[in-house]
Amino acid sequence: EACCSAAMAEAAAGCVFEDIRYEDIQVEAAVGRGTFGVVFKAVWRGKVVAIKSIESDSERSAFLVELRQLSRVNHPNIVKLYGSCDNPVCLVMEFAECGSLYNFLHGAEPQPRYTAAHAMSWCLQCAEGVAYLHAMKPKALIHRDLKPPNLLLVAQGTVLKICDFGTACDIQTYMTNNKGSAAWMAPEVFEGSNYSEKCDVFSWSIILWEVMTRKKPFDEIGGSAFCIMWAVHRGTRPPLIRDLPEPIETLMTRCWDKEPSQRPPMSEVRDTISHLMKVCHIRPKPSVWHSGTATICTVYYKVNIGEVKLRT
Repeated sequence: EACCSAAMAEAAAGCVFEDIRYEDIQVEAAVGRGTFGVVFKAVWRGKVVAIKSIESDSERSAFLVELRQLSRVNHPNIVKLYGSCDNPVCLVMEFAECGSLYNFLHGAEPQPRYTAAHAMSWCLQCAEGVAYLHAMKPKALIHRDLKPPNLLLVAQGTVLKICDFGTACDIQTYMTNNKGSAAWMAPEVFEGSNYSEKCDVFSWSIILWEVMTRKKPFDEIGGSAFCIMWAVHRGTRPPLIRDLPEPIETLMTRCWDKEPSQRPPMSEVRDTISHLMKVCHIRPKPSVWHSGTATICTVYYKVNIGEVKLRT
């Protein structure tokens, strides 16, 4: 507890978030799990929030990392930290009423429908959030675990928020343990090599492929994470997408290049996607349509991604 309290004090220096009394929170129900701990839906000061608690001492390190990193950031595409409690130890964060992008793509029944405009918008918003992290001063941040389960949706699925900073690290730090998830992980990470912010660029390209196809990356390989890692190490990438405009395909393949130095910086990814959306006449924030019986989390979009072609 003393360790956590000290870290909270350190994180609070120069940052706007509160030391929250647990008694002021009304916990409702468990809604998921992150890098560490369980996430609960709760109410604090009349506002619906997410509470992330730790269950064991082994999760304390990830808790402190997430507290420290979230306390440094303020961006519309990164989940907001309201504060923390020290007894019991937990984070109080923005609640994403539509759940994760992964569940939206693969888990909902009946399956929500979306357009190419929504797919491009999600990728742009992810790139904007990550570019912000990479540009932070005095120390930039790399997320290290970008994947649809760590991308949350709000505003009826039109706004994307990056979450789960339990594995994030300063760009000057090189880690050799295998954090993240195999299907989205850059090869230099699981190979134990020194790696930089370009590992996030690789992960972003796999996310782009996933939202454009609505398929799980490397699902056809099956087996263990090691099978996926071995395939990626040997140069296997997801299959190219039929009818995907060439500029988007070129960006995607540049981003998943085996050589990190050949991948563009995330600021270039952001600017390129933004430009392509303008050229293709895609609005940055697509409109929402849903049936009269649909709730905010069961949005039925007009056109499935497989039924449309982007204009070039």
